[in-house]
Amino acid sequence: LKGTLSYNHLKNIEECEGGLDKFTKSYKTFGVNQLLEGGIYCREWAPGAEAVFLAGDFNGWNPFSHPYKKLEYGKWELFIPPREDGCPAVPHGSKLKVVIRAQNGALLYRISPWARYVVREEDKVNYDWVHWNPPQSYIHKHPSPKRLKSLRIYESHVGIASPEGKVASYKNFTHNVLPRIKDLGYNCVQLMAIMEHAYYASFGYQVTSFFAASSRYGTPDDLKEMIDVAHSMGITVLLDVVHSHASKNSEDGLNQFDGTDSCFFHSGYRGNHQLWDSRLFDYANWEVLRFLLSNLRMWIEDYRFDGFRFDGVTSMLYHHHGIGTGFSGDYNEYFGLHVDEDALCYLMLANHMINTLHPECITIAEDVSGMPALCRPVAEGGGGFDYRLAMAIPDKWIQIIKELKDEDWNMGNIVHTLTNRRYEEKYIAYAESHDQALVGDKTLAFRLMDAEMYTNMSVLMPLTPVIDRGIQLHKMIRLITHALGGESYLNFMGNEFGHPEWLDFPRIGNNESYHYARRQFNLTEDDLLRYKFLNAFDRDMNRLEERFGWLASPQAYVSEKHEGNKVIAFERARLVFIFNFHPYQSYVDYRVGIETPGKYKILLDSDAGEYGGHQRLDHNTEYFSEEFAHNYRPHSIMQFNSQTTSSDPPRGWHQIKVYIPSRVALVLQNMDIPK
Repeated sequence: LKGTLSYNHLKNIEECEGGLDKFTKSYKTFGVNQLLEGGIYCREWAPGAEAVFLAGDFNGWNPFSHPYKKLEYGKWELFIPPREDGCPAVPHGSKLKVVIRAQNGALLYRISPWARYVVREEDKVNYDWVHWNPPQSYIHKHPSPKRLKSLRIYESHVGIASPEGKVASYKNFTHNVLPRIKDLGYNCVQLMAIMEHAYYASFGYQVTSFFAASSRYGTPDDLKEMIDVAHSMGITVLLDVVHSHASKNSEDGLNQFDGTDSCFFHSGYRGNHQLWDSRLFDYANWEVLRFLLSNLRMWIEDYRFDGFRFDGVTSMLYHHHGIGTGFSGDYNEYFGLHVDEDALCYLMLANHMINTLHPECITIAEDVSGMPALCRPVAEGGGGFDYRLAMAIPDKWIQIIKELKDEDWNMGNIVHTLTNRRYEEKYIAYAESHDQALVGDKTLAFRLMDAEMYTNMSVLMPLTPVIDRGIQLHKMIRLITHALGGESYLNFMGNEFGHPEWLDFPRIGNNESYHYARRQFNLTEDDLLRYKFLNAFDRDMNRLEERFGWLASPQAYVSEKHEGNKVIAFERARLVFIFNFHPYQSYVDYRVGIETPGKYKILLDSDAGEYGGHQRLDHNTEYFSEEFAHNYRPHSIMQFNSQTTSSDPPRGWHQIKVYIPSRVALVLQNMDIPK
């Protein structure tokens, strides 16, 4: 059924609209578009309007001097010839409004849904539409990176990407944050809150202008330069796209654009999201499909984004929007009349369009329900996404830390949560994202160390049990999530070094303060603070993945999840990962089962001094395998005394088993395998 619906949509696009390419290139004709000869061509869709006009600086704000011509299917068009001197009819930087005569006779001043640049002056509440047509637009100099096999994603918000209490800029991100991302070993940046949103505290999820890059950070050309510089560093850039709903704003948003509540959205109850207080798109409407598909294409082709993370997919997939609904995995929860087939078909069309026109682009679904086949190709009847977020993982870590004593952590439950994913669908694992950083919640670091982060993060202070526990578990949680949890990894900016406190945007409730709407990157640069340890571990963890590519490797084989010992061991990408979560028990006599025989050495040790560890392991130690089956693996590792001069263990040598200190994670490499 899903395949039939999406096929029929596609067939109609091919037959009625001149093909997918033409249909989705409407961003070049709708709105206000500058023609080469200096004229202006305008087109809008306003099916409920009685008449449509264009007003602005160019005509002294005369609301009736430039009427649109009515076309079929609720479309309107206007051509404005160039001036007599050949200059553009509407100069760059001019303010504009679409004037709608509603069915009740009222004149409504609206921003075009296709507007590319909107700004808000300091003394105003609403945004103004500004015609963006500079004499020379930014020209991209660097090609997009090739499609990555291992995605290491740095989830980012441009506005908070500074230690200063202000709205940071695209320029700041370009010069100060991108080099940091590169140094940390991330190869992809996912940008939030880029689509224009009137309310800053919405985190970008109440979009008002879908085709406009947020002007609070700078100009469209500043964003293009930022993406271009990222590409020069080999960093893939993804856009957090919000097509699941839209802001209720009407003065500077899509809501009631033509004076009715059904333009772009469902009318009545179905068109409103009860929890988000926002409008819901009518995905069965032809012009809504044109608008949303063209929107995706514009971000790819004009700005050179390399793909999208689709927000709110669960809300789109079901008529109940996931409100008050739990998902147990029963297939009746995914197939039935409660599924919004129109929205599902839109997502399939979006992925089909992207894969057809820009096959190098990546798409990610934010779906908490676990809809089957969401990340299988559209040709198979799947949703067509490349990745889905493993949203159960951060919830599991929060539940464990909040509810259980360290001695009661369940190793089997941790492994199950990290490995429980749909067959041949790729998942993005993460220990925490922006959701956990928001006010009202806590990051992992803050849950682990809480108030002591204010007083005991200095290396000049004694290492307290709380800080010690927090630092060690923070590293272990992130590494096991990275290595075992999926086919990609995500981190929200600042969380890599245990950013203190929470994230809260300026609003009435906090006296419009920017104190918590910033990222204190400077904490990692202070050699007297312990944040540098977590930052260094995150960097080396990512760099190790870059060398061995475990994210692109088959799912790990877990050989041990011992409840009493609190030990987890697994193999992936020909590396051996060992975790001892026990709060106080170290093991000097521990056997670890492995698949491939050989000599192993430590590659990464969370107990190393540069990571704030206790340096209990000798990195010169060599671990030799023996043909002793253990935990269903044909071989197991033994420790070899590093002071022996021979490269092989002597005959009759007394072998010592692996030493695993408490609260330590180890990564071992087989040195006998050619690089």
